[in-house]
Amino acid sequence: MPAIRHVLFPGRHHLVTAFQVAYLTDLLAGRVRDAAGEPVECAPDARVVWALTSATHSGTRRNPVPAHRREAMVEAVTTRAGLPSLVVPVADVPPSPRFAHTVLATSELVLGAPLTPADTVVACSTPEVAAMYAAEGFRIATVEAGAPGDPDRPWVVLERMVAGDDAWRTLAHPEAVAFYERYRLDELVRLVHTDPTVQDDGDLTATRDYATYTAAFDDASDRKWAQVAPHVRPGRVVDLGCAAGGLLERAARDPRLAESDLYGVDVSRHLVAEAEHRRAQGVFANPNVFFAQRNLLLGPVFPDRSVDTTTTIALTHEISSYGAGRADLELLARRIFAHTRPGGVWINSDVLGPADPDRVVDLVLDGDGDVPARDLDALPRAEAAAQVAGLAPAARFTQFAHDFPRLSGADVTYAWVERADGRSVARTSLRTAMEYLYTRDYTDSWLSECHERFCDLTGDDWADLLTGVGFELEPGSGPWRNDWLVEHRLRVGAALRDPATGEPVDWPDTHTLTVARRPLA
Repeated sequence: MPAIRHVLFPGRHHLVTAFQVAYLTDLLAGRVRDAAGEPVECAPDARVVWALTSATHSGTRRNPVPAHRREAMVEAVTTRAGLPSLVVPVADVPPSPRFAHTVLATSELVLGAPLTPADTVVACSTPEVAAMYAAEGFRIATVEAGAPGDPDRPWVVLERMVAGDDAWRTLAHPEAVAFYERYRLDELVRLVHTDPTVQDDGDLTATRDYATYTAAFDDASDRKWAQVAPHVRPGRVVDLGCAAGGLLERAARDPRLAESDLYGVDVSRHLVAEAEHRRAQGVFANPNVFFAQRNLLLGPVFPDRSVDTTTTIALTHEISSYGAGRADLELLARRIFAHTRPGGVWINSDVLGPADPDRVVDLVLDGDGDVPARDLDALPRAEAAAQVAGLAPAARFTQFAHDFPRLSGADVTYAWVERADGRSVARTSLRTAMEYLYTRDYTDSWLSECHERFCDLTGDDWADLLTGVGFELEPGSGPWRNDWLVEHRLRVGAALRDPATGEPVDWPDTHTLTVARRPLA
């Protein structure tokens, strides 16, 4: 049997353990047998090929550490250990029976030569993954699997670190521990793993259509920038909830901000990746545009008194919805106040709850609402979207009344009180009526939208919250009604009536624009 020249070691490699280094050293020295019990004889110039999988994916519980840090850590560990090694970054791919082929093909491209069963042994402790390489004809070295003492896999060591168990420091290789401390990666991993608002893959929700979401945000960016631009103070400008960077694209074209640094921050991995892609394509006129995937609720992103302008556009209702309601908005306000320079501003624009949310109204809707709702959770997103889009306004309200309470946690109380001339009347609160009318047109991401509450705060609530943390409100701050939205969206197939008189009810204010300034003193 020819001598082995490569040990292929596939994995995400977020941490390197002391056991792994000792095992790979023994493997290169010929002191390890393969899964079949045969000795593995390695050539004197044999090297370990660290196939760094999910290299294009980071900032999530599945992949908390970015690939460039993982690669640098492997290089640092193997250099100190005297372990001849090469690193091959492998792009993140969906689960596939051809995963082993993907890793092997990538390795061939990077190394300039194929890894073959004749010259390569695969070191892998995950049975399902090892089976894929075995099917390609490779011998398997089982690493932790079956080793005496059942040593912890790297991911278990990482979870020990997240849990505050200092045993991780003795289980990880010393150079890996030093690397984590040098770049504060332990803080990063804990932050990602303990974020209560983000899914495992790095987003608020798994049911959002990001293409539709980004397109809608971009379409509105000209109007949104025209609204906030007069209030922006040059210097360090931060757009929280930046999505794919649509607002900052407009800000980067503003001559007043030519000397400013523009920062986009979003919790969504998908959106930050798209923003970075746009920056690489030269979309932003200002070269000093930067993006980061962060959650301000979990810790400060910028130093105290360092930001001149913070903008939040259509963000605060998401924080309230996916977090702890008003408590998280108060935390957000305190964090923004802390990082704002004296004289700096926080500009917030978002949908608003009606001033009298508990008022009982009759919501008049086209169509028949007395139809059963469907369980959409098990349907593919496109099929669920088509199902909701095909419903008349009244039937869609019935579907909303089924989905919104269980997903958003808000109460929905209503009763159908009459039906005539092709219209149905639901007697409900003004808040519920507005929640439905704000949500009903977003059928592409219906279940995601039904997670979100738009009416948690009124205009008075916002004023109290902002002044309570120390801001002063600029003149003109407060609620306003978007009459275009009323005319073209809210009243289409819908109307509000007073239950006692039958008279029309005026449409409430729909949005708030607040310019909150930190006092100079």
